[in-house]
Amino acid sequence: MSWSKRRASVVPKTGTVLAGVAALLVSPLIVATGVETAGAATAASTVSYHSAATLAGPVTVGHIIEPLSAHPLDLAANGYVEQEFFASGTATAFKADSMPSDGRWTTTPTTKAAYKTRIIVRRPANPARFNGTVIVEWMNVSAGESAPDWDFLNPMLMRDGYAYVAVSAQALGVNGGKALLGSPGSSAPNTGLVGEEPARYGSLHHPGDQYALDMYAQIGQAMRAPHQKALGGLKPTHILAVGESQSAFYLTTFADAIQPLTNTYDGIFIHSRGGSGASLAGTSIASSSGPDNLRIRTDLQVPVFMSQTQTDLIQLGYAPAQQPNTAKIRTWEIAGTAHADAYTVGAAASLLGCTTPVNSGPQHNVVQAAFTAFDKWVDNGTPPPSPPPFKLSSSHPATLALDAHGNVIGGVRTPAVDVPISTLSGAPAAGANAICGLFGSTVAFTPAQLASLYGTQSNYIAQYTKSLNKAIAGGYILSADKASLLAQAHQVQFPG
Repeated sequence: MSWSKRRASVVPKTGTVLAGVAALLVSPLIVATGVETAGAATAASTVSYHSAATLAGPVTVGHIIEPLSAHPLDLAANGYVEQEFFASGTATAFKADSMPSDGRWTTTPTTKAAYKTRIIVRRPANPARFNGTVIVEWMNVSAGESAPDWDFLNPMLMRDGYAYVAVSAQALGVNGGKALLGSPGSSAPNTGLVGEEPARYGSLHHPGDQYALDMYAQIGQAMRAPHQKALGGLKPTHILAVGESQSAFYLTTFADAIQPLTNTYDGIFIHSRGGSGASLAGTSIASSSGPDNLRIRTDLQVPVFMSQTQTDLIQLGYAPAQQPNTAKIRTWEIAGTAHADAYTVGAAASLLGCTTPVNSGPQHNVVQAAFTAFDKWVDNGTPPPSPPPFKLSSSHPATLALDAHGNVIGGVRTPAVDVPISTLSGAPAAGANAICGLFGSTVAFTPAQLASLYGTQSNYIAQYTKSLNKAIAGGYILSADKASLLAQAHQVQFPG
């Protein structure tokens, strides 16, 4: 991808330790404290579906609270600047008149409420490096506010010159409350931005997650405003929606219920969703989340890309919602991956109580290739590759078919599963707690197994390189990652 700006061509579960977690990933256990003050919500008698949030800033008072990350990056060293802005407006809530499994939901606006939240903008310091695409991530609040797709998609994002906006879309991140999985390393309640740094965030107000979808749409619209300051004068060609895990549930609902009304985003990247969508009511009531085989509607005018792991299919219940690829829908099911993994959790795995090695599959490498293909699709209409889904040995209950090494059959293939040195699973390890259960497992092959499979390290490297070249040629791994992946392969120790 070049640094030059591009021309627009697209118009704008039951029976596992995670069963309860999968259902509740849709929304926090507690709809955050401080929601909807008296008189804040009124009947939505007139609704403008093209409203844009008002942006104020950059904010300089007090100290910025950064999203949780296992991979804090030196923005300046990568030629990036970061600024924070406040976004405000009046958002609309909706109720569902129908929620069919094909995603063609019909909704009615209900109430309106004022809001004020924050966004974090990261952009190239040199405008000439901007590639024309702005990514708007719905930040995740399952374990304290985080921006998992910023982590998953870097270093590609900064290498290729994207502008990035992280949105505090949910009430828990702003007002505080009890996070679904708890903050890593802490048992204290989440105080939210307002409670943690009142000097900076004391004026913020989130009226409740029933308004979050429209807030997110309005913030996306604000990125298009010709004179807004948040992008530092950059003029975007495309605005893309991104969200992972709990946020992916919300983006599923957004795609089916809100995008058809607002046409805010030029593409939607849904990363690790389950079988249903998030509640329009802003609660964890399962009946408000739609059917458990909810698909993306096929009449959207913009591309929708779904990136899924083995955990998502089985433990989070996505299997019944699988759908064929179309001219506007692509799904990549990535073999050897878990919902979260060693890359995303870093050294915090032991702090979270994980007692066995978590999944070390190459999800982040494939997701970066997936997003690159997605952005190209939005930009010039070239569709991404269409890999086969995982093979199932049973549909009821959904069960993955495994090869002789215990690795899944089908999906996006990489050397991690085609030239394996371990069994990479998305299922929870025996005895895993709720959060560690999302990280799957890695069971390394013994020296004897390695010797039996490959004989020598040089033979292993030769097979690995052939498989890696095939994945790169297929578009499933970026050529920029080849050297680092080969370096990892050379670290594998063989007996003798």
